[in-house]
Amino acid sequence: MVYLSRIYTRTGDQGETSLGDGRRVVKSHPRVEAYGEVDELNSVLGLLLAHAPQQSEAELIRRIQNDLFDVGADLCCPSAEDDRPRLRVQPIQVQWLEEQIDRLNSRLRPLTSFVLPGGGIAGAWCHLARTVCRRAERAVVRLSQQEAINSQVLSYLNRLSDLLFVLARIYNEQEGRDLLWRPGAGQQASGS
Repeated sequence: MVYLSRIYTRTGDQGETSLGDGRRVVKSHPRVEAYGEVDELNSVLGLLLAHAPQQSEAELIRRIQNDLFDVGADLCCPSAEDDRPRLRVQPIQVQWLEEQIDRLNSRLRPLTSFVLPGGGIAGAWCHLARTVCRRAERAVVRLSQQEAINSQVLSYLNRLSDLLFVLARIYNEQEGRDLLWRPGAGQQASGS
């Protein structure tokens, strides 16, 4: 499906790039922004694995990374009238995320407050990935307001941010480091 014999092509030197259908667009095009945000999310997950390689659920994260390439490929190829087969995110990928959320969440106590981003190393990386995922989702929403997209992409990113939240809680529970929000805690008078 992919063959790269050369890394640089010089075709983007004027600020344009090619979409999956061969159409040339500026690199600030909403479609390029959307799959660029997905690429950044994938990189954050790579950092999670690099900084916490011994954590449980590494295979889960690797599968998500692979699926995120599917998401990027889907976004890179605009909807077409032709009969050429295109790689598209499928409902089964969204369903798999839901199954993983349910599996992981069943091991956690119910929340009594919002969770602050942070905790241990793996949990903090998951929280960062979650916020990057939400940004990618917003970029895809903006794109969808201008062009047709596969609705499964939005569903996938929405579920993935939920999964990353639950996974952060799993990691922080393992390290005893979940940080709960205490509303108004900074409004109380200090002893000084």
